[in-house]
Amino acid sequence: MKNRTKTMLGNLLLNTGYTLIAIVVSLLISAIIMLLVGYNPLLAYKSMLDGAFGTRDALAASLSKSIPLMFCGLSFAFAQRSGVFNIGGEGQLYIGALASTVVALALPGSPPFLVVTLAILAGFVAGGLMGIILGFSKAKLGLSEVVVAIMMNYIIQLFTSWVVSEPLLAAGSSNPQSEHIESQFMLRLLIPRTQLSWALLLGLVLCVIVFLFFRQTRFGFDIRVVGENPDAALASGVKVGTTMIIAMGIAGGLAGLAGTTEVLGKYGRFIDGFSTGFGFTGIAVSVLANNHPLGIIFTSILFGAMEAGAMKMSYQAGISTNMVGVIQGLVIVFVATPLLTQRLFKKRTGGLNHE
Repeated sequence: MKNRTKTMLGNLLLNTGYTLIAIVVSLLISAIIMLLVGYNPLLAYKSMLDGAFGTRDALAASLSKSIPLMFCGLSFAFAQRSGVFNIGGEGQLYIGALASTVVALALPGSPPFLVVTLAILAGFVAGGLMGIILGFSKAKLGLSEVVVAIMMNYIIQLFTSWVVSEPLLAAGSSNPQSEHIESQFMLRLLIPRTQLSWALLLGLVLCVIVFLFFRQTRFGFDIRVVGENPDAALASGVKVGTTMIIAMGIAGGLAGLAGTTEVLGKYGRFIDGFSTGFGFTGIAVSVLANNHPLGIIFTSILFGAMEAGAMKMSYQAGISTNMVGVIQGLVIVFVATPLLTQRLFKKRTGGLNHE
């Protein structure tokens, strides 16, 4: 037990070191790029920090932007544990958002606690059903989950767009969006007059629960074995296909909650195209955390802070907000490179992954 704890701590420190080095190197390379095109990187980074943490409202914006990334990152990490590459988070969050909106609009005048609970459950179940379809296509039909997920993303986004353009279109609106949800059905704000809601606490709690689930439960262990060595799982009596499908159902549900919390915690209605690619950015958030549920808390806040600080960097330093995407991309490249090298080396030498 003592050796196991020591190994876990060593792996955590190693992964943290990789991440910190990747961030520093990425910032240095981005600074060089800024210098080459005639911008002041010190002013740019100062502006970004001010926009992300300089005031109470800036901090609230950073944390608010981290919420959907936290859920989507957790969804991807959960799926990865079962050996599935869940690129379908974007579609899952859209269908989750729509389901929550429909429930909230269908129960006017009902007790707020009941409606909020049902809306959250609806978002989880709707996203989970999409995850189950994805898991079934891989586990039972042998299809590529990446191809299926890409097609599902398009179908779901087009479907939700049609729903809020026709049957759920708000009266008198020329934009594809639903009616407003009653204010008592919205998640309460952590900081008044900001967009930071109690959804942040829900995300934090779920990250801890998922961490404990994989460390302390038999089913969590089964999922990990299925992801790491399906043959060994099968030999030990684990139903590989069923386990993978259930895991994908949970992963899809987590992504669905990203959409739910945007609707109930921020916009108060379903707005077509509300996601700026949360499902895909969530993949980067998870990779940066090495798919660790607790690490996702910090990496999602990091990405949220970058997004929040981008606008101030743009108008103070004159640098396009797209520069944030460059920085994020470089971070992922430098984090992923040593991880890929380690895995390739282990495969060639026949080593086992004791992570």
